[in-house]
Amino acid sequence: MSDSTIPSTIGSQQDEEKAIQPPVVSESPALDSALPPEGGLRGWLCCAGGSLGLIGIFQTTYQETLLKDYSSSEISWIFTIQLALIWAPGSLFGRIVDTYGPRPVMLPCTFLCLFSLCMTSLATEYYQIILAQGIGYGLGAGGIFTTCLVCVSQWFVKQRGLALGVTVAGSSIGGVIFPFFLKLVMQDVGFNGMVRYTALFLGIVLVGAFFLVSARLPPKKWDSEMAWIDFKVFKNRGFAFYCLGSYFVMWGLWAPFDYLPSMAQLSGMSDSLALYLLAIVNAASLFGRIIPGHIGDKVGYFNIIVASAFLSCITILCLWLPFDYYASNAGLIVFALAYGFFSGAFVSIMMPCCAKSGSLETLGRQIGTYQGVIAISPCSGNSEHVEPEDVPDSDQELHRPSGHGVDVEDDGRKGPD
Repeated sequence: MSDSTIPSTIGSQQDEEKAIQPPVVSESPALDSALPPEGGLRGWLCCAGGSLGLIGIFQTTYQETLLKDYSSSEISWIFTIQLALIWAPGSLFGRIVDTYGPRPVMLPCTFLCLFSLCMTSLATEYYQIILAQGIGYGLGAGGIFTTCLVCVSQWFVKQRGLALGVTVAGSSIGGVIFPFFLKLVMQDVGFNGMVRYTALFLGIVLVGAFFLVSARLPPKKWDSEMAWIDFKVFKNRGFAFYCLGSYFVMWGLWAPFDYLPSMAQLSGMSDSLALYLLAIVNAASLFGRIIPGHIGDKVGYFNIIVASAFLSCITILCLWLPFDYYASNAGLIVFALAYGFFSGAFVSIMMPCCAKSGSLETLGRQIGTYQGVIAISPCSGNSEHVEPEDVPDSDQELHRPSGHGVDVEDDGRKGPD
């Protein structure tokens, strides 16, 4: 064999080896090299802005104020509608963010949130509260929620779990702050005044979020032929089963939170301790949304989300259900810590898992389609609540967390509106 044939032989062997090796698929095709080091300063500022934006996703209940003649199950539909609308329009908002960036969504949704709170403070009828708190505030909060998740996901790849965990931790921060803030304000100015002070506080927070949240990708032209909901993603069986599994987890994820205040009162816990109990839940959720996200960046997001769903279930079976027979304040506190952490981990890892099946250019539609699937679960899984007469406390001052914030009820003391 001549020397001239050796290079060609070696070259052909190298070509065969390359053909055998599987291609490396990037999580963000053609854009990873253009990204600054894991988001850079603008990326982390966007993350901070997203966390500020999600502080404002909260709920307020009316059992002892405006809707005394309505049952808890009827009142619960206000928050069921709000929670569903936080998720359902994700495909609409996500596509707008993909095309034009965050500003066209953040500005009107911020205004809608503040306007809805102002209208809530003026509402006197059930249908008015449904329109203001349920529909209006739900749509506004949903736009902010989707925008923050999409924009933060654009800035991060290798640390996406940590970044999104910090972002969704904003709602846990709100869950720690709002019980004390709303309780103190309501003692002085009454329910309506409390809602207006809340609107002022959220106005300041959301303005900060508006200027901090930014898109990694430049604006582009509107594609009229593009579908609002990307049904093609369901051809990926892994993604389809992930959506189905998430639906069933979300179907029951908030149920322990719904019954936690009533369970605390039935076990003899005081109202003040019940208030601290919800702060404990949200504080544990704060760590649960950040730490597992960071671990997921190292060991894989799907490993973490499966573990968090399993441990949340075990916590309910081992710590929650036995309360019917062995109720205690210590047990409730342990449950609040454990379930707050594990359920918070599931919430923080949902979007990194979803983002792995798409590219940066289509993150909005990808996340929005996923949100549309799981938006139905609150309507069927969150529709029943413990009635007030089942709780032996005459004051019945319940503070119900939603997973995105806190519910606070008036104690009957009124102040100037």
